[in-house]
Amino acid sequence: MTHDTAAPDTDTPVFGDMTRRQLDAAYNNTEAVSDSHQRMDDWVEQSTRLRQADNAILDIAYGDAPANKCDFFKTGSPGQGLFIFIHGGYWQRNSKTMFAFVSAGLCARNINVATIGYTLAPHASLSDIVAEVFAAVDMLIARHQELGFDPGNVVVGGWSAGGHLSAILAEHPAVKGVAPISGIFDLMPISLCYLDEKLTLTSDEITALSPMNRDVPLDTELVLFAGALELPELQRQTRDYASRLNRLGQKVTHHLVPDRNHYSILDELRDENGIITNVLTDLIGTPSKP
Repeated sequence: MTHDTAAPDTDTPVFGDMTRRQLDAAYNNTEAVSDSHQRMDDWVEQSTRLRQADNAILDIAYGDAPANKCDFFKTGSPGQGLFIFIHGGYWQRNSKTMFAFVSAGLCARNINVATIGYTLAPHASLSDIVAEVFAAVDMLIARHQELGFDPGNVVVGGWSAGGHLSAILAEHPAVKGVAPISGIFDLMPISLCYLDEKLTLTSDEITALSPMNRDVPLDTELVLFAGALELPELQRQTRDYASRLNRLGQKVTHHLVPDRNHYSILDELRDENGIITNVLTDLIGTPSKP
């Protein structure tokens, strides 16, 4: 059964004290950031160059669907760790190809990077998307020798909707750490705003696929990032998730990145000296075995 959503023009609160119109605005990052389109154009331009580089292995299939492919960006040294990145777009926009730029900083620090593609809503349910990203990680781990990375040193991260998917991947046995960036951890407000028009979340999915409701292995380290200039709801999502993990005794660090909005925060990942790059380099560290 699909979760009902309120009419867009209602004056009745649908989430806390927010009406549907206010909730729509609370999750509309594109409208909130005036140069969002220019930033995404820049991402595409840099990603196109990086996907043409000698260290790029493109479109490694992990399933039968057209989007079931990963790109892999190798460092110069075999046996280093791997950062797996999952793109955002509220599970219904974008593709891995425009996010190759996130590999620049970590590859410069001698860490391999993979980017995961997945089927977008409404062509896949959120349950299907979650199953796909698990299958992608399975494939990468199975091919670690061929790709040349240390399977004991794998961290998964993602941006926006990819932050949600990376948080769920904390449960994957091969993942030692997770780094959601501007992530979504409670699906209830998503189900009540414009984003559900393509997602059509079921009541079961809202409960079962919200990281706020899921257990994380205690030996999995989480580092959470949100921009200090993000929309308040995005900051709240990360803050509330960090609080829950702390109450459970989980290893978690919450970074509120100064002067960064929902888009500019990714500069801290593509820059080899960026805040996110530095934290991930410390988390991934040196190879776990000779």
